[in-house]
Amino acid sequence: MKIDKKLIKELVENLNEFQLTELEYQEGDKKIKVSKWTPPSVEKVSTNVKSNTTKAVLNDDENGTRIKSPIIGTAYLSPEPGAKQFVKVGDKIKKGQTIMIVEAMKTMNHIPSTVDGEIKEILIQDGQPVEFGQTLVLLK
Repeated sequence: MKIDKKLIKELVENLNEFQLTELEYQEGDKKIKVSKWTPPSVEKVSTNVKSNTTKAVLNDDENGTRIKSPIIGTAYLSPEPGAKQFVKVGDKIKKGQTIMIVEAMKTMNHIPSTVDGEIKEILIQDGQPVEFGQTLVLLK
């Protein structure tokens, strides 16, 4: 397969011009995906993380403690379709407990709680796309 460098360069230029983080192009059976990674700037990050988990950003305000998405992806509230949710409103949770999964590039990233607390509000729906820094859960 010959790599079309001109097409890739054009895709990268579009990525920058439209301020995208990822762009996918498909023509027939040829599929090209370009993405750029920028290092995150976070305020507080949990250091008590097991392997195959992703660090969640923590923010405190007058409404409670916010746990934010550390990555862009698709959020899932349960380990598989039809299974019991990891957490629901009113649950008391411990630091390190998985609150949901965010899938990014076909990798399931377990998002742990960064503190002990009680789930006050779940701010996303199952299967919803999430952005880096988007608040996922609000704790009391």
